[in-house]
Amino acid sequence: MDQDDDVIEQERPRDEDAYQLDRKLVAAILQAVETGDQAKLTELMEPLHAADIADLLEQIDAEERDRLIRLYGHEFDGDILSELDESIREEVIAVLHPNVLADAVRDLDSDDVVDLVEDLEEPQQEAILDALEDADRVAVEQALSFPEGSAGRLMQREVVMAPEDWTVGQAIDFMRGSDELPDQFYHVVLVDPRMHPVANVTLGRIMSSPRATALRDIAEELFRVIPADQDEEDVAYAFNQYHLISAPVVDGDGRLVGMITIDDAMIVLDEEHEEDILRLAGVSDESSLSDRVIETTKRRFPWLAVNLATAILASVVIAQFDETIAQFVALAVLMPIVASMGGNAGTQSLTVAVRAIATKDLTGSNVWRVIRREVLVGLVNGTIFAVAMGVLGAAWYGTMTLGYVIGAAMVINLVVAGLAGTVIPVILERIGIDPALASGAFVTTVTDVVGFFAFLGLAAVVLL
Repeated sequence: MDQDDDVIEQERPRDEDAYQLDRKLVAAILQAVETGDQAKLTELMEPLHAADIADLLEQIDAEERDRLIRLYGHEFDGDILSELDESIREEVIAVLHPNVLADAVRDLDSDDVVDLVEDLEEPQQEAILDALEDADRVAVEQALSFPEGSAGRLMQREVVMAPEDWTVGQAIDFMRGSDELPDQFYHVVLVDPRMHPVANVTLGRIMSSPRATALRDIAEELFRVIPADQDEEDVAYAFNQYHLISAPVVDGDGRLVGMITIDDAMIVLDEEHEEDILRLAGVSDESSLSDRVIETTKRRFPWLAVNLATAILASVVIAQFDETIAQFVALAVLMPIVASMGGNAGTQSLTVAVRAIATKDLTGSNVWRVIRREVLVGLVNGTIFAVAMGVLGAAWYGTMTLGYVIGAAMVINLVVAGLAGTVIPVILERIGIDPALASGAFVTTVTDVVGFFAFLGLAAVVLL
């Protein structure tokens, strides 16, 4: 490798840094803000994608964010608002000049405007709605009339449709002559005289077919409509399950009212995955890196209180065997191993179960097979680690009896961990509680209590 290749190799970003904002660029932007150099700031920000600008605003503190927005001024684009985390979006909108805000939201699709408006306080909602054309305002208000978290909130009102008896030539002529086509769309929706959607035709098939071809003849075989009141989680699942690109949304009478595209569905899917991860850790799904200390403390405190209660319960179990522990101090040394192994095994089973429930793979028809598998996995792993810990315990303290006790406790706890990690989220889901939200605390409690009770109980029986 010659010297030039060396330079190229050194400048090539690492994979994990490939899409991160360059630290030198961020420093230069903040320097321009510090000196009040609007021209320089605009020059540095202009090449950035709206998502990158949103990331920048999320990463800097509130004072820097306020100064940057005010200096950036009329260059602020509506797509930046769409990309912003909800936790700081309201703060940014409050800083923007009303005229800048109006210009920013006018070019957004209706679904993006709805996403902006739905979580804002009423004065800020009115500020955005007042900036829209009358027709756009009506479309947004109609979307807001649908339940929160529904397909009606997720859809965009801009739809390209055509009568079901049209030909390719008629569709092309219509699209070429229209001034109000969406910036991006993937299908032309065929509708009957009552505005019921009957088929989707991809733009690729339209452009590759002779003008005389009937649109019905080149329609997609797979066609699904989405009820406007359907939960957005189910919408995202349908897009992922059936590989949809876009799908029409219908009202209670089956009439076409909007369109959902894959980008919106995948955002929902991503948000659901993120929400499950945060909830499994006992962290609010509204948490953000930009949250203040007091907000973060309030959100985390309840789950820490729950964990304290469960820890006290485990301590109560330990207290029942204080005389046994006093006589065999080795038990106090080895107890955390049994509890920790059970907790980790339970978390593994729990994670698999919660994910399977979210993807609708864990159903009534296979739940017992999955439970049996997790129990057997716990039995096999428990046996392997029991042998290892039995040998270690015997070698450490010079008694095989102690090795037998910790080995047996290990098997019992890992079997119970596999059972609890699968059964608890299934039960919670059946009674209408989000398994990602509450399963962790229950599973940890079960594995701690069972682990301590099995280990200390066996020790009391065998060693005394």
